[in-house]
Amino acid sequence: MGTRRYILGWTEEGRIAPQDARRALRTAGALPTGPQWRQFVARFLIWLGTALVAAGVVLLLVYNWQILGRFARLAVVEGLFAAVLGVIGWFGLARIEGKLALLGAAVLVGALLALVGQTYPTGADSHGLFVAWGLALVPLAAVGGMPTLWLLLLAVANGAFLAYFRAFGGLFGVPLGVEGLLWALVALNTAVLVLWEVLAWVGAAGRWGPRLVGVVSGGLVTGLALWSIVDPAGGSGWGVPAWILWLGAVYAVYRRVIHDVFLLATAVSSIVLVAATFLIWRADIPESNALLIVSLVVIGVSAAGARWLRAVSAEEPSEEEPQ
Repeated sequence: MGTRRYILGWTEEGRIAPQDARRALRTAGALPTGPQWRQFVARFLIWLGTALVAAGVVLLLVYNWQILGRFARLAVVEGLFAAVLGVIGWFGLARIEGKLALLGAAVLVGALLALVGQTYPTGADSHGLFVAWGLALVPLAAVGGMPTLWLLLLAVANGAFLAYFRAFGGLFGVPLGVEGLLWALVALNTAVLVLWEVLAWVGAAGRWGPRLVGVVSGGLVTGLALWSIVDPAGGSGWGVPAWILWLGAVYAVYRRVIHDVFLLATAVSSIVLVAATFLIWRADIPESNALLIVSLVVIGVSAAGARWLRAVSAEEPSEEEPQ
């Protein structure tokens, strides 16, 4: 990836003729080969097939809910669960087929719990379903070692928080408003992000997992900032300071330590959104000029951010520089 970036940069600078750029990329081995393309297509089709099968199961149950009896519904889900376990046993967890089957099993566990709860109602709240699903996901995620399973576990934990808040209007006996719920979700997702980055620092591979969690955490912090701007009297007033602190942390970690342009781009997008919201709601701009001024600010901040991100992206550790 570093070699490809250098060659494209040299092409933009005119050091390589545009008509020679593709040949330079091919010579440097920066273009995917035929086997790499076939592997990519095969993995894409496997992931797509898994998603379509899961969607098909949901639609089958929803569309035929009134026709299928309670035993037929359970038989469909349990039969698929047994088939998935058979795939895992056949391929093993070392192959992508086995890993995707394990992911399907994790999803089917939640579907089975929901189906049992609707077929044999016990009066339990919906957050209990999420808690049970999350507890079942922990050993699956530990055995599978897949970032996708840990992300699914995090999504279930967020769902449990939302369901508990919806049922009781607070968390753990403490009454909270919507802003308080946002603070709780920020704390949960930020803690997971920090833990994930620590594990990545000590050797865990892959960046897309922490990037996705970082987007969720940053989006929630941005939501707190927007809440403080739009409704300053109805909030705590700490949304904007927390957002500024988050921006500083993102810059310090992902600019100076880890060098992750994707999460820096997330911060730039957040700045654009907060700046536009501030101008619309809080700045005393004549209504006739508001659209023009906001548009110019958004374009200017976006352009400056894009230029800065390009400069950061051009920086590479010395060991990755082509010889």
